[in-house]
Amino acid sequence: MAVLEQLRNTSEERFLALYEALADQGFGPLDHEVAKALKFRPQKIRALPMAKRARQARRIISGPKGGDLAYEFFGTYLVKTKKELVTGFLDATGVPHNDAMIEDPDASPPDPEKIPAAIEALDKDFDEEDVTLYLALCVEMWPGEEALRKAWESRLTK
Repeated sequence: MAVLEQLRNTSEERFLALYEALADQGFGPLDHEVAKALKFRPQKIRALPMAKRARQARRIISGPKGGDLAYEFFGTYLVKTKKELVTGFLDATGVPHNDAMIEDPDASPPDPEKIPAAIEALDKDFDEEDVTLYLALCVEMWPGEEALRKAWESRLTK
């Protein structure tokens, strides 16, 4: 899975920054799963430093069943903190959406001819790591779109 490969290529510091960006009232986005794994009561998880919770969350989503959690985690981060990146790509490639939400990805893939220019525009306006992260999600959403896969894979080696 592209999102798991992206996770492996994400530094611990970057993952912590994403985790903290999604924190709400002292709870991290995957603290419920972390609490279960550590056999903590959900309220007591806040006693652990966020960095420790993020490391445990990363272990959980790196596991064999973590692909869906990784996709959800990364997608939530992008929609919550970088929605303009998501909508910019969708608009530039002709994918209909409702405020970054795509109703049927199979019915409306991005126009392959518009992908390179869309990525180039995103790279001008957003952090390269965020664009690469979004491309990993796109590879999952449209696995048959070779232009997306090639663009994402080329960025992994940078």
